[in-house]
Amino acid sequence: MNSAAITVRSARRDEAPLLAGWAAAMAWETERKHLDLPTVTRGAQRVFDEAGRGRYLIAERGGDPAGTLLLTYEWSDWRCADWWWIQSVYVPPAHRRQGVYAALYRHVRDEAAAREDVCGLRLYVEKENHVAMRTYSTLGMQDAGYLLFEEQMAWVKQVIAKA
Repeated sequence: MNSAAITVRSARRDEAPLLAGWAAAMAWETERKHLDLPTVTRGAQRVFDEAGRGRYLIAERGGDPAGTLLLTYEWSDWRCADWWWIQSVYVPPAHRRQGVYAALYRHVRDEAAAREDVCGLRLYVEKENHVAMRTYSTLGMQDAGYLLFEEQMAWVKQVIAKA
């Protein structure tokens, strides 16, 4: 196990290709979906171009990128504040089970707790991803009791292929 301290920082625009590669790796590992890398790279770049879309954080260990997450925002009229959604979580295999995601999560939680315009943190997880669920529970998150429904537009099928 690498004992170097984990630090968390904002991602930089020039890291969009790394973030896109990690997003593609996560999609394959968790859902067996092949993502169109140029599309994902453009999507990551838009987060940097349009701040309202969200922001990426990167965890580093010994100066090397060790994991990431994307924060996006959902307005809650009930609470007059934003939910911060944790998305695109990825920790490369060499850095797993070493506290990388926990460091990212605590960074986000501490930042959210210090603000009055954030009402909480949310994420979604695949129903069969029990390892991730245990991790989220250990960090203090709870099953919110919702099911997620969606309808994808036809063009999406061209950029996301199921294995």
